[in-house]
Amino acid sequence: MSEIVVLKIGGNEVDDDAFLSGLARTVAALRSRFAPVVVHGGGKEIARLQQALGLEPRFIDGLRVTDAETLALTEMVLSGAVNKRLVARFLAHGVPAVGLSGVDGGLLRARRLVHPSGDLGWVGEVTEVDPTLPRLILGQGMVPVVSPVSLGPEGRSYNVNADHAAAALARALGARSLAFVTNVPGVLAGGRVVERLLAGEAERWIAQGVISGGMVPKVRAALDVVSSGVPEVKIVDLDGLQTGGGTRVIAGMPASDRP
Repeated sequence: MSEIVVLKIGGNEVDDDAFLSGLARTVAALRSRFAPVVVHGGGKEIARLQQALGLEPRFIDGLRVTDAETLALTEMVLSGAVNKRLVARFLAHGVPAVGLSGVDGGLLRARRLVHPSGDLGWVGEVTEVDPTLPRLILGQGMVPVVSPVSLGPEGRSYNVNADHAAAALARALGARSLAFVTNVPGVLAGGRVVERLLAGEAERWIAQGVISGGMVPKVRAALDVVSSGVPEVKIVDLDGLQTGGGTRVIAGMPASDRP
């Protein structure tokens, strides 16, 4: 089997028709060199459906509060509509894809996430990954497309952050890299994309304001992943994903900071 790469697709992109077609073409091209696994979000569509049904989305420190009604909607949107939309688009571009959620085969097991600022409801954190099912799919030359809805110990589903689900899956699969696919080409400094970013350097740049705004949570998520054993994380757009562009975030300190 080729080396595994995990691609995490954000919820803001999964309803963009042009993005989906570009993603399918990019994954098709990647399959000549790697074994891709796709993990996706879909928060914007969950919020849209909540509002259509008269349910007010609530957040605590950026995390969606998931009561029983919201959990049902989340599973319907993520494991249903969004997951099947991605699979259908991949198949239309000649990519043999299979849709999964973290519940299927006990792929992602979770426990309730305890947050110091309040009760998040049915929001979970991944405690265990069983990569058997995605490995079987990869072994058949197919692409797993994974919704992050995960399985709790009492047989209930949990809403799990897609970044965290992708990171846990990348570790369990021994992936060579995890790519956070965004609508920006990478981390920018002085108007140019930084090709390689060491973890220690990233922390300093955040403190100095070189990395700011919406890029900060992306870089912090990447730092969490490389600190847990995944060799590299890429922050990249579709073009960079296909051409080898974007920013590679890796562990380590700049030479000037070493003792």
